[in-house]
Amino acid sequence: MAVLFVTGTSTDVGKTVVTAAIAALARDRGARCAVVKPGQTGVEDDEPGDLSSVARLSGVTDTYELVRYPDPLSPAAAARRSGRAPMDPVAFYDRVLRLDHDLVLVEGAGGLLVRFDEDGTTLADLARGLQAPVLVVAGPALGTLNHTALTLEALAHRGVELSGVVLGSWPSAPGLAERCNLRDLETLAARPLLGALPAEAGRLSPETFLEVARTGLGPQLGGTFDARQFRSTWDPSRRDL
Repeated sequence: MAVLFVTGTSTDVGKTVVTAAIAALARDRGARCAVVKPGQTGVEDDEPGDLSSVARLSGVTDTYELVRYPDPLSPAAAARRSGRAPMDPVAFYDRVLRLDHDLVLVEGAGGLLVRFDEDGTTLADLARGLQAPVLVVAGPALGTLNHTALTLEALAHRGVELSGVVLGSWPSAPGLAERCNLRDLETLAARPLLGALPAEAGRLSPETFLEVARTGLGPQLGGTFDARQFRSTWDPSRRDL
């Protein structure tokens, strides 16, 4: 069983959509895939959460949400305000290790070092505990280089393997900053991008989303994305853009 953690450099960078895209490709090739969300915040008990979006887009319905809190805060802060118990790391490990799948995706909440409990447990700790790699979902706009560098440095400092970097929401008409950031993000990661999904991909039908996932994620994630070609397409030195 392969386990892959998915984190973001911040909130709203497309982490859930990237998770759904990986799950969609896994399902399409016949792999048994499960998705685990250690902590969901900002959603009432009767409302659909991130895993509902993953299931709708990918068709993967084997999903597990460990804890949920209504306030849009970090899991630790949301647990305090709700009076509910925080996410239990032991229960998380038990849940993941009891799964019998080809691929288990673990989607974090917020960024890599957001706290899940009062002991300071983070997604990086959970990934290290399972000796699993982490995929970093980054935004393309101004400010992403610092956010991404800090995330990658935190992973390296904790001895957690980096799977790669994916852009979770690439605009249809990227500006100069977005186009220049492509090269710099690859420099920070010391490897080519593993993908770039278009903005608003989460609103697509499942059928169209599958094709977008295939062209937007690299072979390591089951797709056909070519980082060199993508970078060439949006080369900031081109005058026709």
